[in-house]
Amino acid sequence: MNLFFEESGDFKAGTVLSHAGEAYQVELASGKRTKVKAKDVLLQFEKPDPSELLEQAKVVAQDADLEFLWEVAGQEEFGFAELGAEYFGHAPLPVEAAGLILALHGSPIYFYKKGRGRYKAAPEQALRAAQAGIEKKKQQLVIQAAYVDELKAGKLPQAMAPMVNQLLFKPDKNTIEYKALEAAADELHTTAQRLMLQVGGIASPKDLHMARFLFENFPRGAGFPSVPVPSAPASLPVADVAAFSIDDVTTTEIDDAFSVRTLDDGSVVVGIHIAAPGLGVKPDDAIDKMARSRMSTVYMPGDKITMLPDDIVNAFTLAEGKNCPAVSLYATLNPADWTVLSTVTRAELVPIKSNLRHNDLDDLVNEETLASGEGEYPHKAELALLWKWALQLEEGRMKKREGFGLKPEQNNRVDFNFYVEDDVVSVVRRKRGAPLDKIVAELMIFANSTWGKLLHDSGVPGIYRSQGGGAGAGWAAKMQVRMVTHAAPHQGLGVDQYAWSTSPLRRYTDLVNQWQILACAEHGVTAPLVAPFKPRDANLFAIVSAFDAAYAAYNDHQQNMERYWCLRWLGQEAAKQVDAVVLKDEVLRLVDIPLIIRLPGMPQVARGAQVKLDIIRWDEVDLSIEARLLEVAAVAPAEVDLDFEEDEGPDTGEAAVEEVVEAEGVVAVVTTDPEPEAQ
Repeated sequence: MNLFFEESGDFKAGTVLSHAGEAYQVELASGKRTKVKAKDVLLQFEKPDPSELLEQAKVVAQDADLEFLWEVAGQEEFGFAELGAEYFGHAPLPVEAAGLILALHGSPIYFYKKGRGRYKAAPEQALRAAQAGIEKKKQQLVIQAAYVDELKAGKLPQAMAPMVNQLLFKPDKNTIEYKALEAAADELHTTAQRLMLQVGGIASPKDLHMARFLFENFPRGAGFPSVPVPSAPASLPVADVAAFSIDDVTTTEIDDAFSVRTLDDGSVVVGIHIAAPGLGVKPDDAIDKMARSRMSTVYMPGDKITMLPDDIVNAFTLAEGKNCPAVSLYATLNPADWTVLSTVTRAELVPIKSNLRHNDLDDLVNEETLASGEGEYPHKAELALLWKWALQLEEGRMKKREGFGLKPEQNNRVDFNFYVEDDVVSVVRRKRGAPLDKIVAELMIFANSTWGKLLHDSGVPGIYRSQGGGAGAGWAAKMQVRMVTHAAPHQGLGVDQYAWSTSPLRRYTDLVNQWQILACAEHGVTAPLVAPFKPRDANLFAIVSAFDAAYAAYNDHQQNMERYWCLRWLGQEAAKQVDAVVLKDEVLRLVDIPLIIRLPGMPQVARGAQVKLDIIRWDEVDLSIEARLLEVAAVAPAEVDLDFEEDEGPDTGEAAVEEVVEAEGVVAVVTTDPEPEAQ
């Protein structure tokens, strides 16, 4: 005797070897033996043999007219034998019965299974909906196949054009467009991103990196809605100064300037003038909401996305030849030892006489010309006085820094500035600590520290940068820079408190602090009552959290774009063999550009050794590079900074006017921001 039975959702046939109670011992055609319960048996038959029955049953199932079966079945539950008698016109033979079971079981849209060998016809509405779905899926598969063919032929399907970014960065994996893109990429042995570059969905690797950043951080685009341009109060007094700024040639957001006056008693008054959008922009107004949604200007080589619209920046930037609204910090100094006798803060209109540019002055203003008095350049006398004070400020910070238990700040780094024009990149090396850089940095640190103290003494909260842990804290904890809403030391800078306040056109934290500083300057002891943000203000904590997240994302993008332009520079300069400096173990940095390379398996070479590398290949999509060591040349020149293990991170170098970029656990110094100041 033979059995046709169901086992684990599959139908099988075999010969009975023995029968005991409710179980059969059955041998399958393969020779395998299995135990079958009586309740799982659907048919008992003598002929044909089990393997032949299965083959013939499959043919019957394939030939079955499902529409006719469905009509014959009616709406009541039925057994397969009952339906077989109706369908075949006679009691079904074993092959016919088995074929009918396979047909019923294999057509779930027509028949719902109700038990072993029992089924129920699907309601007509459900059947027709399921059939429509199947037909739609067939049509989609045809369309998907056409998309795959177009992609493989190097053409972007028209339907994919509006959704390129969505497909690449946040795809709905159930769409036929995504499935087609993935299928085509698999068949071509590439990635979706590279395929999209090949078919023109993305124009270039640079556009790919930019599109990803904008998609994730500016999903509604980087443009601004139209808003009225605010103005400062008409009652502001005009300062009796002739101020000047010092910036890169590409700077448009000029938010700091300086002035110098010598009083009759010989004391010197230095004015640090900061652009004052806080006099026109008010908390919770439309412009504030725009700035808060962005938190900062985004910088990258050759481009930037501003925190504020251009017309508002133009209304408050410290432009040459204008009386500009500013928050001014005046420090009265004793020129004998450059001690600070007093400080005062006020809001006013500041006449800006000059916008000085590094590109014009760097060759004229250096330590030698400042010491000898040689050369002619604008604001020569003022710059000489500011240089002397900057040196004293730096010396005082270094003493306090050492008092915190830290080593002196390294001043032998080389900074790298990126300039991009018509897709051609220039990377310019500038030694850290150049006089103009140091003047700007030291005066910004002084202002941020002084205003941080003003907020603290007035009982008004602000947003501070703090660095340093307690005596028992580990090195990493000590060096971590945190943003807090109360005054706390910044040990890396060597100051007792440090509140970002000098870039209100470019950083939202500075705009917030400017509102608080204005309240202190105008209202004195009653400032805590009128300042926009009160102590332990939940809104202030939310701003700190949001700023940290945005700033980290912007910094990641800036690093990616700097690495991209470094790779572009290699191709542009046809660089095959390059010099590099060993930073640590297998990590090197090129001498001419701030490109970090890791060489796995590199032999042990002393830190600081200069080596020659053979560039094998690089990839502008995944920003990778392959190189091999050719020779160890010499010890690195003195200007190469190698203090990487103990570098305190982005804030430690704030006096050096740079952004410190961490890669592979080491640090390369670059200045992408065309408006550098103390970070």
